[in-house]
Amino acid sequence: MNFLITISVGFKEIWANKFRSVLTMLGIILGVGSLVAQSALVKGLENGMKEALIAIGGLEKVYVTPQAIPIWQQHRKDQAVGNTMNDIYALQRSAPLVHLVTPEMQTREVTVTRAGKAFNPWHFVGTWPGALELNQHVIEHGRMVSDVDEKEARSVCVIGTGTRDALFGSPEEIGREINPVGEFININHQRFRIIGMFQHYESELDRKARALANENGPEPGKVGPTRKRGQGSGKSKSGAGIAFEWKNNTIYIPLNTMWLKFRAGVAAPLVPGAGAAAGLDSGPDPRLSTVYFKVKDLSQMNDALQQVRNVMMHTHKGIDDFAFNTQENWSENIATATRNARLSGGIIAAISLLVGGVGIMNIMLASITERVREIGVRKAIGATFIDIFIQILVESVVIAVIGGVAGLLASQGLVKLLTLVSPADYTPVITVDAMLLAFGFSVVVGVLAGIFPGLKAARLHPIQALRYE
Repeated sequence: MNFLITISVGFKEIWANKFRSVLTMLGIILGVGSLVAQSALVKGLENGMKEALIAIGGLEKVYVTPQAIPIWQQHRKDQAVGNTMNDIYALQRSAPLVHLVTPEMQTREVTVTRAGKAFNPWHFVGTWPGALELNQHVIEHGRMVSDVDEKEARSVCVIGTGTRDALFGSPEEIGREINPVGEFININHQRFRIIGMFQHYESELDRKARALANENGPEPGKVGPTRKRGQGSGKSKSGAGIAFEWKNNTIYIPLNTMWLKFRAGVAAPLVPGAGAAAGLDSGPDPRLSTVYFKVKDLSQMNDALQQVRNVMMHTHKGIDDFAFNTQENWSENIATATRNARLSGGIIAAISLLVGGVGIMNIMLASITERVREIGVRKAIGATFIDIFIQILVESVVIAVIGGVAGLLASQGLVKLLTLVSPADYTPVITVDAMLLAFGFSVVVGVLAGIFPGLKAARLHPIQALRYE
């Protein structure tokens, strides 16, 4: 009961000096609010980047790219063949720890035209049907390139919504969704028929914005959906949204078609199973841009990479002219970036809380000066050292607790304000852990801020205190 009375006295003291108490709490409110808001922004960033990581294939995806021949092997550079179809067939036969082994051949400076409109795709590649699953694509209309398209080197393509919007018009421009399957486009002046289109990929923030727009109805003067899409201008969103824009601005064609029409001139096609003997080495630039595969078991990543390395060192005649790039590297970068952001933001918020603690200590010292005679009376009628110390400490903690609760409430509005002022490709997420941490820190600051004033008050001599005017 005495403890409850002590708390009650603390509230009365705060209420008696409302304006001073609010100013004292302001540092705690700002510190707690900024700590929670900063944590929410970082958590949203982390979620958005992980969402993008999954969208482009997940942690199991690995790609093998060419690298410079090491100095100690420069004398054998004339024997280097680079990444070729031989690697693909060898991995399919001799690397049981991986699957979805898929070749990719790219070419740059590609212009796609239709009806006077031109577009430069972000990702124009020749590949196999397995790229659909490998890169987590979903067909919305039509179909993916098939083995028959590959074998016959047909002039067909599968496009993303960014390509469709740039060449046929976006839903916002014409008021309806367009299905381009069956239409023809020109890729570097060569006629291709569209056989499929991927679904539209977007970040969590874009999905929520589109859902809200659909609930509220179309904007005045517009018909149909109101979602905003990339128009192939080359301007990318910040952060994780780049991965979705990259997928939207993709064009896939059969690998053999890429080889015949864009890379090899009149050289023999890449007939499946024939390898280099079918003409891969007979024409110009037979190398693949990238070799993709997925590890069957993520826990065996290192063993799988070693297995692939052994196979490819054999097909590359012992020349180490290739390198592995794993999504784990990106995952580690995400973890490092979020950890650094939390650390830097946490330090700034902690400084604000400490400033608030200094304010609490200052106001408690001022309060003791005003209440010296009161403290003397209490000690004269039997109050102990501990009673006085606990009274001052509780008042300090009460101020910190009220400030902490107010800071948690303020963090909700602060997060919304930051989202409006600086929108990004992710939605801030306020977590319970961050709220508990911020509130706990404010309580600790209150305790620390009350120790010195409490000791000073408890050490007052009752006779000297009673003589104080």
